[in-house]
Amino acid sequence: MKHLIPFLKRKPMVAVIRLAGTIGSGGRSQLNDEALGPAIEKAFSKGKPVAVALVINSPGGSPVQSSLIAARIRRLADEKDIPVHAFVEDVAASGGYWLAAAADDIWADPSSVLGSIGVISAGFGAQVLLSRQGIERRVYTSGKSKSMLDPFMPEKHEDVTRLKGILEDIHEAFVAHVKTRRGDRLADNPDIFTGEFWLGQRAIDLGLADGIAHLVPKLKELYGDKVRLTRYGRKRGLFQRFGAEIAQDALTAIEDRASYARFGL
Repeated sequence: MKHLIPFLKRKPMVAVIRLAGTIGSGGRSQLNDEALGPAIEKAFSKGKPVAVALVINSPGGSPVQSSLIAARIRRLADEKDIPVHAFVEDVAASGGYWLAAAADDIWADPSSVLGSIGVISAGFGAQVLLSRQGIERRVYTSGKSKSMLDPFMPEKHEDVTRLKGILEDIHEAFVAHVKTRRGDRLADNPDIFTGEFWLGQRAIDLGLADGIAHLVPKLKELYGDKVRLTRYGRKRGLFQRFGAEIAQDALTAIEDRASYARFGL
């Protein structure tokens, strides 16, 4: 009824978007721009929010999906002139920190893990195993780099050099994003961009976060005790709601667990 009575003042509303999980396009449980896009768009447009809050709990993942999600958040924030606040739960590392840096300010728990501003590529080599089993690997290509880093062939120095160059380019884009978003709040410390990570207060000292705070108390401090929170997130499919998983989802869950384990979580 309140919307029908113009002289009754509406309580301020903050849209809350939960960003939890690894970042990538390989599984239904992962964060990616396609799955999150509708929720993010709705959060910025529905009900005239005074702000948008990001609740982040992610050890990272795909740099491309991290960039796409962060870019969408920034585009909508700038278009609609809406402030964005990030609240870190267990971890905002690597791509998770890329998402947090999309906000205007970042708040963390004293035990939150932040940082890991770096890029990693991992694989395996099984050529010795194949040879011991008497299996011959046969590969035919029309370009000399088409079989780059084939795990069933001996590693080539030129392939490794090329991969490291690609990783450096991605790292530079990550660093540029953080420097643009955090600006002069960053400490003059070269360790920030080495892939290291820190707990809450140390991350604040380095300028990676703005203070210790939790979602509800901080939003009440900023927008008053009567602030309303409207939550948005990915919609889960029927099978996910009842706990059913296919093989790919199970594999993704194992990879996710390994990603969190890197930070002792």
